[in-house]
Amino acid sequence: MRRHCHHIYQRSTLALWLALSIFAAARPASAQDPAINPAPTASDWAALAELPDWSGVWTPNVTDQFAQMKTNPVPWTPAAAAQIQRLEAEAAAGRPKGLFVNCLPEAMPSWMLVSHNAMEILFTPGRVTMLGESDSNRLRRIYTDGREHPADPDPTFHGHSIGHWEDETLVVDTVGILPQTYIAISEAVGLPHNGDIRIIERIHLAGPDELHDELEIIAPAVLTEPWRTTRSYFRQRARQYDIVEAVCLHGSFLEDTDDDGNAIFVPVTQPQDGTPASIR
Repeated sequence: MRRHCHHIYQRSTLALWLALSIFAAARPASAQDPAINPAPTASDWAALAELPDWSGVWTPNVTDQFAQMKTNPVPWTPAAAAQIQRLEAEAAAGRPKGLFVNCLPEAMPSWMLVSHNAMEILFTPGRVTMLGESDSNRLRRIYTDGREHPADPDPTFHGHSIGHWEDETLVVDTVGILPQTYIAISEAVGLPHNGDIRIIERIHLAGPDELHDELEIIAPAVLTEPWRTTRSYFRQRARQYDIVEAVCLHGSFLEDTDDDGNAIFVPVTQPQDGTPASIR
């Protein structure tokens, strides 16, 4: 009888512990909890008017991207340089690898290095948000509220970015990027950074409708020294340049209907290079 009562007590204690845990997780934050994202005040919104005007849609200077492949080479390690040489030879022979054919995000730093797609930049209190076309996953959150990087950031495709303003220049520090993301010099040539990458950016207007992103890429696994390079963007204010939805995987499906007449997507067979089979 005593053993039976002891088991009942254990089960009751466990149930109480679970209930308290669920309650603690579900309870609203108290006044004593530090506010991670405090509600912006009217003065916070008014302060945005003091920042430089980055409104509109920005398109990359693709011509300059190609030119810098020759004028500002990446300081690859010898092992990385050998791999790059093979990739360049394959591309020249008409067999480009295609770094971005699997519908994963172009990610950092390739988004800022080789993207051919438009970008929009939004200012809100404590944050700068970059929205990009193409793979529908192109989103950067740059926190300007004074927070630090997490002590042990969970790696993501675009990393954890914090920034601050130095006059009219946004200085951005990005860490916590997945090691599989590329340092790309074209859509067919580039290597995964393989971990411990850090990216420092200084973003500023170089003219009324020209934005410069000065990047310093520190990637000790594949670079012999930090690589400093600049990418430029042109402002487009015409309505035709509005950011549009682009879903990479959309091209991997056919539009069809099922037996009940519902509109559905049907997967298309994908060859190894990622190019969809002919669409019927």
